[in-house]
Amino acid sequence: MNYHAFLLWWSRTFTMTIKELKQLIRDPVLLLIIAYFFTIDVYMAGSGINLSLRNASIMAIDHDHSPASRELIYRFRPPYFDFKGDISGKNEAEERLNKGQILAVLDIPENFQRHLLQGQAETVQFQVDTSNTVLGTLATTYAMQITADFGRDFVGKQTGLNSDTMEALPVIQNRYRVLYNPNRIDSWFMSIMELLTVITMLSMMLPAAAAVREKERGTIEQLAVSPLSSLQILLPKVISMGLVILFGVAVCLFLIIIPLFHLPVKGSISLFFAVTALYVFTASGIGLFIATISQSLGQVTMLVILLMMPILLLSGAWAPPETMPHAMYLAMTVSPLYYYNEMTYAILLKGAGIDILWDSILELSGLGVVFFNFGIWHFRRQF
Repeated sequence: MNYHAFLLWWSRTFTMTIKELKQLIRDPVLLLIIAYFFTIDVYMAGSGINLSLRNASIMAIDHDHSPASRELIYRFRPPYFDFKGDISGKNEAEERLNKGQILAVLDIPENFQRHLLQGQAETVQFQVDTSNTVLGTLATTYAMQITADFGRDFVGKQTGLNSDTMEALPVIQNRYRVLYNPNRIDSWFMSIMELLTVITMLSMMLPAAAAVREKERGTIEQLAVSPLSSLQILLPKVISMGLVILFGVAVCLFLIIIPLFHLPVKGSISLFFAVTALYVFTASGIGLFIATISQSLGQVTMLVILLMMPILLLSGAWAPPETMPHAMYLAMTVSPLYYYNEMTYAILLKGAGIDILWDSILELSGLGVVFFNFGIWHFRRQF
């Protein structure tokens, strides 16, 4: 009897899952939106967002007009800087910086070369527009390195030290090794991060939208009084939308990220999809809760947007957990994207396996059970 009840339970669940998939297929607009997010949106994020300094516009105020000042200006060249020419004075420099026409201004004082030849310390001014703090910080760092190299080379020429002599001097060599992304390709990070954002949004949105459509059509009450349990009503929505999301992830990974951005997948693809399925289940629990407190698809959309920002900011992708306030660090432990973000990069870029990720998998599983059961419990309270 128990065996037949088990088969009946899963037969009803399977039938409801097929029903959800058919309803989704009949909605071409939603299918088009899903296809856009997993293809064009991820491609635009990977190819259009660059976190490094490239061709930053810079101008110079050269009060000295000497060979030394021209040599220093010449060093601010591509690929990091794009020299736009000389300007007359500080007023024009401030005007161009305020209008956002240039990123930085190099101000070289009078008697620059003469002071250097006399062995005196000299100072140049570097004004930077830091309204974009990332580019401003990078420009300042590169400028400090360029001026330091210029000073070393100038002193070497004046003291008669050639390259061979400089190499023979005792120096401290700073040798560093960049792991997992040695060329620091931004498209790898940005495309994966956008994929995780899309998965998070759709994992909450699609099951919630499927449940709310039942409310809008007036069929949720019919399902509630049918022989189906609350789990049999909601679980098929999670399974069907989860399958759609996993299919979209496969399309994005094998048709966009790997071939177009040349991402070297070092870990197990099967493990990545297993972890993704677990994360979709966890995020779907949040979506089911959203569905129980929403009366329309518009409300679902607004609530998903409301929850997306804290989930993304607490994922650890934009700010390391160690740098956040203690309260925010504790909040990250209940953010499912925090665990999924760590596991995704560890699998795809580092080749990590279950032996390393088992604790994150257990923590994400615990959150999934809590969120999903909370959504089921809140759904039952409605009826």
